[in-house]
Amino acid sequence: MAQIELLALANHAEVQNGLLYLMGAGWDTVTRSYKEGEKPRPQHFAIALSVLVPWMEHNQRHQVVIRVEDEDGHSQLMEATANIEVGRPPGKVPGTDSRSPLVVTGIVHFPKPGGYRVRATLGDAQRDYAFRVIDKVK
Repeated sequence: MAQIELLALANHAEVQNGLLYLMGAGWDTVTRSYKEGEKPRPQHFAIALSVLVPWMEHNQRHQVVIRVEDEDGHSQLMEATANIEVGRPPGKVPGTDSRSPLVVTGIVHFPKPGGYRVRATLGDAQRDYAFRVIDKVK
């Protein structure tokens, strides 16, 4: 069964020629700095993932749903859906799995400090990436 092999947050991410490029990846805290009386600015970030697709599931469509939500799953701040379909390129050794990298970028306004998560769902499987938002008022 296809599975989410990698899920990470980064300041910037992109896919080029089937490769996943990450900059400022692996963080778990967003620090919002703003002046007293002002509102915090929305945060830009990238969600990077890699889907491992078994040989027998090549040339089949797999839907991935990515959500940014609070840690309890009550408040959804962002959602993206993608369909992944990996073909069998010429010369690929029979039985070999393939990886399909994917990047979603977004700008999210977090309503308050606290715990949040990115939840990626692929079929019946899901993978979470937890992080915190903290405020630094000047």
